[in-house]
Formats: sequence, structure tokens, C-alpha cells
Amino acid sequence: MKSATPREQLLKILKDKSVHRGAFTLASGAHSDLYFDAKQTTADPQGLILVGQVGWQLVKETAASLNVQVDSIGGLTIGADAIASSIGISACLEDPSTKLQTFIVRKEAKPHGRQKQIEGNFAPGHWVVIVDDVITTGGSTLQAIKAIEAAGGKVVFVIVLVDRQEGGRKNIEDGGYRVVPIFTRADLIGENAGRPAHIAVA
Repeated sequence: MKSATPREQLLKILKDKSVHRGAFTLASGAHSDLYFDAKQTTADPQGLILVGQVGWQLVKETAASLNVQVDSIGGLTIGADAIASSIGISACLEDPSTKLQTFIVRKEAKPHGRQKQIEGNFAPGHWVVIVDDVITTGGSTLQAIKAIEAAGGKVVFVIVLVDRQEGGRKNIEDGGYRVVPIFTRADLIGENAGRPAHIAVA
């Protein structure tokens, strides 16, 4: 029997650990019947290893198709933190001489110390892949993009663990940034895109 691919293994973990049905109240006060908690997968060591493997493969394929280089990978804390690190580790395990770096973007600059908004190994002039755990409206991804561009980086594309297919991808792509999802909501719950936007996300 053929063994499951890393992508198939990751999908199973996501379905088992990150999809929750029930009655949930959102921060907005709206109600939801489905909650997707990506951090239950990215905080699982095996899940995180698979995120790195699958994500790094997708980064390489997308960069090659666009004929662009990638200097660093990161996104808005905290959803992107584990994903960026795992992809960077996978890149280093494949090629210890890699120069790929990772970073995180704070929601706002620290009021103390070096007062930085971008932490880690981003530098002005880097060609950057922005990552996120889930795209809903695209707001957190766009916030990270804005911070990177303000600091002198060039965003070449976006990788997201799950696209909830509720308009966020279009919002980002309307800004001129290609979005490449590892999975979509349809992959996770087997429903068609375009249902009413009443799904909660961690």
C-alpha cells in the first residue's frame, strides 16, 4: 500500500486537530458553527514538521514559477511565527548552506528596547514571502505586507496554511500579491466555497 505523502499526512492532522464544530461566539459577538484552530496543528511537533516540509516545497515551486528569489520568510505574530520557523528549518535541513532567513512582524512596534516592529532576520532589500496560518478577510496578511514594505522589503508572494475562501485571498490579490494556499476550507470540510461568512478562526 502506498504511504501517505507529507501533504496528505498534514491534511489528516489538520482535520483531526484543527476543525471544531459546535456553537461559538466570535469576538465581534456574532455566532459560528465552525471553529478552525490552526495552532493546534502548528503546536503539534509532527504537524509542525509537516508544515515546514510542505510549505518549503511550495515556496520553492512558486519562486521557480515566478522566477524570483526568496531572502526571508515571515508574517504577523502569532499565527505566522511557527509556520515561518518550520519552513526555514526545512530549508536548512535540505541545504545547510542556505541563506534563507525568518522573521516575525509585531502588530505594533515595541515601546522599549530597540523599539522594533519586525523581529528576527529581515533586512531592507530582502525579497520576502509572507506566511499566515489562515486567510479570512486578509487583514493580518495585509498588515504584515505593509510593515515589510515600509521597512524596505519586497513581497514576492504569500503562502497560507488555509484559505477559508471568504474573500480574503481576493483582497490580497487585488493589492497585487499572489496568494498560494496549502489547503482551502473545501479541502478541510468538504463543502463548497461561497457559504456565508460565519466561521470563527483562532
